[in-house]
Amino acid sequence: MYGLVNKAIKDLVVNNHGQENWDLICEEVGHEEADFISMSPYPDKLTYDLVGAASKVLNTDANSILEAFGEYWILFTAEQGYGDLLDLSGNSFTEFLGNLDMLHLRINNMMPELKAPLFSTRNETSNSVELVYNSHRAGLVPMLYGLIRGLGKRFDLVVLDIQQLEEDKSVNGLVFKISW
Repeated sequence: MYGLVNKAIKDLVVNNHGQENWDLICEEVGHEEADFISMSPYPDKLTYDLVGAASKVLNTDANSILEAFGEYWILFTAEQGYGDLLDLSGNSFTEFLGNLDMLHLRINNMMPELKAPLFSTRNETSNSVELVYNSHRAGLVPMLYGLIRGLGKRFDLVVLDIQQLEEDKSVNGLVFKISW
């Protein structure tokens, strides 16, 4: 994953739990650099290790950390200069969700080693939509839940429920019904 992801994890921890806890997390994973370079790729293992160490140091379930991170990511990326890109991706919650692949394609021009998940939407109603999610990275569904809730906040929408549906063999990925 790119350094921007690890910077956001650091920012989330420092802002909510203090620099001393971040230092303990870095010590736990053996990360000695003071910061991360946003536009440089890092091994996925480092990101997973940071989440695991944060879970241990903060005595919090890793899934809870990933969900909080997903929600935080939406605000963080806008503040890091990606707000205009987010604005181009849709004027509504469902439009934005439907344009996630296009957003990742634009970002891929800046970050050529990006291995973003794939998304599509279907079965949209006035208060729900199904999101199809496909990622080569395991274990990030809790982050997706946080991202969805963060996007809801971005569009002044209260996400009431995110339900993973039964496996649909007609799509290549997991399907989630999002209600608001």
